[in-house]
Amino acid sequence: MNPFDVLVIGRLGVDLYPDQTGVGLADVETFGKYLGGSAANVAVAAARHGRSVALVSRTGADPLGEYLHRELRGYGVDDRWVTDVPGLPTPLTLCEIFPPDHFPIYFYRWPKAPDLVIHPEELDLDAVAAARLLWLTGTGLSAEPSRAAHLAALRARDRAGHTVLDLDYRPVLWGSPEEARAALEEALPYATVAVGNLDECEAAVGERDPHRAAEALLDRGVTLAVVKQGPEGVYASTADEAVRVPPTPVRVVNGLGAGDAFGGALCHGLLAGWNLERMIRFASAAGAIVAGRLACAPAMPTTAEVETFEYQGVLDA
Repeated sequence: MNPFDVLVIGRLGVDLYPDQTGVGLADVETFGKYLGGSAANVAVAAARHGRSVALVSRTGADPLGEYLHRELRGYGVDDRWVTDVPGLPTPLTLCEIFPPDHFPIYFYRWPKAPDLVIHPEELDLDAVAAARLLWLTGTGLSAEPSRAAHLAALRARDRAGHTVLDLDYRPVLWGSPEEARAALEEALPYATVAVGNLDECEAAVGERDPHRAAEALLDRGVTLAVVKQGPEGVYASTADEAVRVPPTPVRVVNGLGAGDAFGGALCHGLLAGWNLERMIRFASAAGAIVAGRLACAPAMPTTAEVETFEYQGVLDA
């Protein structure tokens, strides 16, 4: 088997997003149903850039799990390592949409999300080691046996190629901030790239200032730290170079999913060998496109869409 360009491990579920914006869930009348979960969205985003992508995750043994398999294949994501867990339901995620900057999100992942029942012995560690880029999320470290599986994948890979840890800190999915800090600290030395917003960086390394957060992440062993600052843009740093990319202007419809579009585009840029500024500008533009759309997975842009959007942004400026 040829190695995948991108192998993603982590969260998968169904997004139910309201068709009505500016109202609370109690008053929403209709919803759209979409593939969701940060890891799955990143996989879709990377596939949209023409990359060969596989997802390692789990669903319930139910019709919604069947729906997710169909959606993954439709987006060009290999689902051979997405298996079901009898007795657990496929997770649901709902949100409220109050543009431009308020998008409450509600996770239904009880009694336990199937994607947290990935066992180390179930992993194809040869495929994990061979992939050109491995993408993991902090949520996958939040419970066993998923935490052990993520650490097994990181150790088997031994920092080969690009190994990206999306800090992805969701407080509601952790027992405590201290537990999250300890788990992220254990995983970071195995990563070559760390990506997170200011809240996530604070959870991982105790720093909110973007420069100090990036330095702290580099001190943990990564070679590239990417700190997303929302309306302040993105700060990215290596040991030898740092760039600050301003936000890409867009009329925000739904901010959820923009970070996953950023992640998929970042995968593409890393694999293409782009310079740091080009890569971060491209990823930021991809995120802006999705912020201007309602859904997540269906909104992920192609390379041509991002390049056109970037070019138009330059002209408008």
